[in-house]
Amino acid sequence: MRSHGCGDLRHDASGQAVQLCGWVDRCRDHGGVIFIDLRDRSGTVQITVDPDNGAAMFAVAEHLRNETVVQVEGTVRERPADAINDKLATGRIEVLASAITVLNAVKGNLPFPVSVHDEENTREELRLRHRYLDLRRERMNGNLRLRAQTIQAARRFLEDQGFIEVETPVLTRSTPEGARDYLVPSRVCGGEWFALPQSPQLFKQLLMVGGIERYYQVARCFRDEDLRADRQPEFTQLDIEMSFMGQEEILELNEALIANIWQAVKGVELPRPFPRLTWHEAMERYGTDRPDTRYGLELTDASDIVADMGFKVFSGAVAAGGAVKCIAVPGGNDAISNVRIKPGGDVFSEAQAAGAGGLAFIRVREGGEIDTIGAIKDNLSEATKAELLARTGAQPGTLLLFGAGDTATVNKALDRVRQFLARELGLVPADRDNDQWNFLWVVDFPMFEFNAGENRLEALHHPFCAPNANDLGTDPAAWATTLPTARAQAYDLVLNGLELGGGSLRIHDSALQRQVLQTIGLPLEEANQQFGFLMDALDMGAPPHGGLAFGVDRIVMLLAGEESIRDTIAFPKTQQARCLMTGAPGGVATKQLDELHVASTWVEEDDS
Repeated sequence: MRSHGCGDLRHDASGQAVQLCGWVDRCRDHGGVIFIDLRDRSGTVQITVDPDNGAAMFAVAEHLRNETVVQVEGTVRERPADAINDKLATGRIEVLASAITVLNAVKGNLPFPVSVHDEENTREELRLRHRYLDLRRERMNGNLRLRAQTIQAARRFLEDQGFIEVETPVLTRSTPEGARDYLVPSRVCGGEWFALPQSPQLFKQLLMVGGIERYYQVARCFRDEDLRADRQPEFTQLDIEMSFMGQEEILELNEALIANIWQAVKGVELPRPFPRLTWHEAMERYGTDRPDTRYGLELTDASDIVADMGFKVFSGAVAAGGAVKCIAVPGGNDAISNVRIKPGGDVFSEAQAAGAGGLAFIRVREGGEIDTIGAIKDNLSEATKAELLARTGAQPGTLLLFGAGDTATVNKALDRVRQFLARELGLVPADRDNDQWNFLWVVDFPMFEFNAGENRLEALHHPFCAPNANDLGTDPAAWATTLPTARAQAYDLVLNGLELGGGSLRIHDSALQRQVLQTIGLPLEEANQQFGFLMDALDMGAPPHGGLAFGVDRIVMLLAGEESIRDTIAFPKTQQARCLMTGAPGGVATKQLDELHVASTWVEEDDS
């Protein structure tokens, strides 16, 4: 049907007869000659329709609407010098039409403009409802191409390194991995259920036991969890697992993989090795285990300095086992008013949204003088003030923002305030303009964290991470004692404040695996019931192994400069886990439920 792509034609094709197919991007009538911008996946070219070449053809062109699908026959010719469009790859030529065939006309009103010339901000709900139109737009089309490039670059690198791609099951059994499973009832095995995989974790470990040694997969994963901009109920991981490699070798290989992707997709040479922080250092300095290191505003722990001062908010927090931390904001005196820090202000609201009661502040003036509320100023001795200013590095004009309370809340609140201030003060570029790639490995995570709601320990990553051998010790009889405070041989790769991926060395000893499952409160009988197949496999000559999984959607989001992974996925769900285009999820016939041996207990809520 066509001889060339619209965007592939250049001036060296002048004089050639061509056949093109595509969508009418826009039509312009200039004094009896009609110009059509014809668009396909390769780009846009100008079609010139002259009435002298045929009245019937010209009549067709007069009635073309945007997004009509047409076939054009014509001859390539160079544009006049004053009509060259340097902004367009095909801007030096045009196609003089000899025939136009309408392949499919637009029969209704377009819900939003699609043309590259008048792309506008359209409500996301409308874009998702008509995603097939949204995908024609230059931005979305480019994002999907970038996604394909990213996956292609990863595949080539891994295959050159001896990895093979292996598909793992999508229908598996439910296991406790953190988020809720999506469950699928079995028609054949009545009363029993499959679960969609949250990750291929167990299967990739079994592939290592099976001697595959180097596995990768572009894997679909499913989690029934509360959503946000960078989460989806179904998402894609680049899943990697390897045998007979230690942590340093795994980190080095994955750095090379990421560097290869950035070079192939963005033409950017990343400096290596990537910096590293321990989990403890990251939490102390940034309040989060995925810090954005493109800017400063690091947290300073002032707990020891203010522990004995008369300001009870500070001293009481320390006495209760919590912390007092602060952020030093250079130039903050001029940039941030008291109104913004006090209740109702935007900076206050950021801290409050993270669970804090509020923020205390000190403004540093010339000569080391300070402005603050009386309760702080009256209880801050000259020696304490000097020590505080020295530790924070505060200079005249600096604003100190304090969080006080339990350490987890203080970290969470100041991390959120820090990110907010970075945007407000212009310390980071807009996502689309970003050219800073601050990669960071965070290592030495704790094995466990305490779940106060269930009064038990739970795995910080997942219960298959290997503990640090030095923390664990060599005596199996002591593992029950040493495990709860052990560090994991786990690692996350962070970029500009977002986690790109994470992994660990895995447990390859069944006795240790059972002990870890017992530590998180899983009785031995239940552990054997849910993970018996894994224990059996570990007893059959399992090699030392480890791996990592990258979030493909998130990587592409950052490469594309988007704010949401929804703009990197062809057919995403909303934050309510719905597909507005197809209407999924939807009801099913009672007969289908009967065949599956299930019944719905859902009752519509009474809004009255």
